[in-house]
Amino acid sequence: MEIDHCSFPEDILYDPDNFVWAKIENDSLVRVGINSILSSLAGRLSKVNLKGVNMDIMRGRSLGTIESGKYFGVVRSPVTGSIVEINEAVVSNPRLVNDSPYTNGWISLIKNDKLNPDFKYLNSIENCRDMIRSQIKILHIRCFVAFPDHEMYEIGVECSSTLAKLDDLLKQVEIGDVIHLVSDDVTADLEMMRWSEQRSQPLLEIRQENNLFHILVRKSS
Repeated sequence: MEIDHCSFPEDILYDPDNFVWAKIENDSLVRVGINSILSSLAGRLSKVNLKGVNMDIMRGRSLGTIESGKYFGVVRSPVTGSIVEINEAVVSNPRLVNDSPYTNGWISLIKNDKLNPDFKYLNSIENCRDMIRSQIKILHIRCFVAFPDHEMYEIGVECSSTLAKLDDLLKQVEIGDVIHLVSDDVTADLEMMRWSEQRSQPLLEIRQENNLFHILVRKSS
């Protein structure tokens, strides 16, 4: 399900109070991770620290921490149990949590022989949709088709100057990186499409919100 451009798969359960999800693998194993709201709120992650295997964990307690240039916080477990596996991939490559929070960016696998007491805290996306929509609005969350690696806020700047800055930034970033450009120039969408054709750099998304354009560019070469 998509809520205000943010993705929420329908085959998992959610603990919206803690911005985490739970996928029941079998009668006693639960895979957990963060949802799109926490991913967006934290920004591009630079560090993930996870508690180790065989550690007992209570519902609501920390499974580890996530960190970015603007955020430091804990990932709270949606269930009680014992950690049987952690996702080593996100420790070595934290951006997986941002790019694939519901798949490759999962956090921990927890063994829980008595799931029923925790079910009252878990909801299908259908049942917690209104709460999540409210959280997105209150926290000013924006989700895009790809998670930005870099931000450019060019408010009150002519498009020609903005494009010159964008060209300079592209020289500094890595191939595959995504730039989120915000502009209030009324011609920004048209100018960006023209620029994309000239530079052979793909535009992933153009979204207008009131008088602002939100534009995603991926460096391809």
